[in-house]
Amino acid sequence: MALAGRLRLLLLLLAARPEPSTLSYKGLGEPCGEHAECQSDCCATSSRGPQKFCTSRTVFLKCLSWQKSNGYSCLDHTQCRSKCCVTNSDSPLRFCTPRTLFSQCLPWRKPGRGYCSDHGECRSQCCLRLTEATPPRCVPRSGILAHCLPPPVSAGRPRGAGRHLGTGDGGAATAPGLGA
Repeated sequence: MALAGRLRLLLLLLAARPEPSTLSYKGLGEPCGEHAECQSDCCATSSRGPQKFCTSRTVFLKCLSWQKSNGYSCLDHTQCRSKCCVTNSDSPLRFCTPRTLFSQCLPWRKPGRGYCSDHGECRSQCCLRLTEATPPRCVPRSGILAHCLPPPVSAGRPRGAGRHLGTGDGGAATAPGLGA
């Protein structure tokens, strides 16, 4: 009876035995599709091409893909070694650029006299209409505290002849019921 129990147990164990794995681990430098295929458990791009290869992990056990150097075109911060992908002109193209000394990724801003629609578009952070007839432009900050102030009145106009707040006609504001 004991022998029959042992045979039954042996047959159960043989039936439950997993099939030999057809997946073989790949060595460093071999093409791969996912991390599980590699001995290092790291499948990443190692160049600009889309092909992935088994690569070694870093000292901190991270699996890093090749990233673009400064000057390469990019679509996202993650594509760049500097983790900074911004435009460098008015064109919509973006490029990997170095970070600042304080590790900031600053977006490109328009230089002085460039057309703008918002303060954030300008290097000076100051977007003003120089006259009512002209579109807004980037202008340098002025004053002791470097505020975004309109340019001084031209020499041809007498001082105080500009528009006064409270009216749209350039005249002085008067209280209702009081004659001018």
